[in-house]
Amino acid sequence: MPPAEPRLLEQVRAKIRLKHYSIRTEDTYVDWVRRFVLYHGKRHPRDLGPAEVEAFLTHLAVAGKVAASTQNQAKSALLFLYKEVLAIELPWLDQVEKAKSPHRLPVVLTPAEVQALLAPTPGTYGLILRLLYGTGMRILECLRLRVKDVDFVRREITVREGKGFKDRVTVLPDSLALPLREHLVWVRHLHQRDLAAGHGDVYLPYALERKYPAANREWCWQYVFPAERLSEDPRSDKIRRHHIEPQLLQRALRKALRDANIAKPATPHTLRHSFATHLLQSGYDIRTVQELLGHSDVRTTMIYTHVLNRGGRGVASPLDDLESRSAHGRVLREPTAEYRVQ
Repeated sequence: MPPAEPRLLEQVRAKIRLKHYSIRTEDTYVDWVRRFVLYHGKRHPRDLGPAEVEAFLTHLAVAGKVAASTQNQAKSALLFLYKEVLAIELPWLDQVEKAKSPHRLPVVLTPAEVQALLAPTPGTYGLILRLLYGTGMRILECLRLRVKDVDFVRREITVREGKGFKDRVTVLPDSLALPLREHLVWVRHLHQRDLAAGHGDVYLPYALERKYPAANREWCWQYVFPAERLSEDPRSDKIRRHHIEPQLLQRALRKALRDANIAKPATPHTLRHSFATHLLQSGYDIRTVQELLGHSDVRTTMIYTHVLNRGGRGVASPLDDLESRSAHGRVLREPTAEYRVQ
């Protein structure tokens, strides 16, 4: 008797792991496939067509009121399901119109705001926030740093498998060299304690764990920012010490924003935006900033040039001109009563 075919969601997970997608992409795609199947009364996707896909995406936009990026994420998950898992070529799915995301400028903190934000934030979270601002790394790039990727002699950090599976090198700020060294002394002590307790291994990407069976317990492969507690690896079921969860850092940043009385919707990623903007303001070449950020296209980096000119592309407001004339003795005419009422 032939073995039963794996369930649909198990097939989705297996294909995602075969393609080495991240665990977050895996969870996201599986969730969208589940929601798609449930929306259509648990009918198998093989029995569904263009009308059902468009109905689901329309439901997300109209009833769910989701953002354009969320709707496009759902579409990507369904494309993956049909093309990669079910091996069904559906040309119409490529032609489903992509929701248009609004073109928004990034939130950027001023140097004074960054200083006010970082100054009262102590401990490991404070060190991570300083590293985000000082290097321009994305939050997960920072949290996934391994000990081997920090070079104190050359004052550089190697970012492994950043966005688009690309490696790059960024700067290690001189002011963080000593605090980071002291932090790693504590991390090494924690690792030695884990080893003594029969743990101490860490997740290794791809087939490195099979190729180098002892490498996952070596010091150089440990996370720079390990989690406080051991946890179960969702893919291997092994008990390991993962890196700090992004949600904890986001919570620490929100508290720092409240304490500093900064009225901006900042996130840890805002520190990356601020890093790029402040480098450009300091006169660094945009190509250098592009390389540090890991952008494939310089046009992506150019969004930060919006702050190089003072407000409104450097245009002087006519109101400022009027105020200047008034200050030099030219008294402006009082508004009429009719105007004041309006």
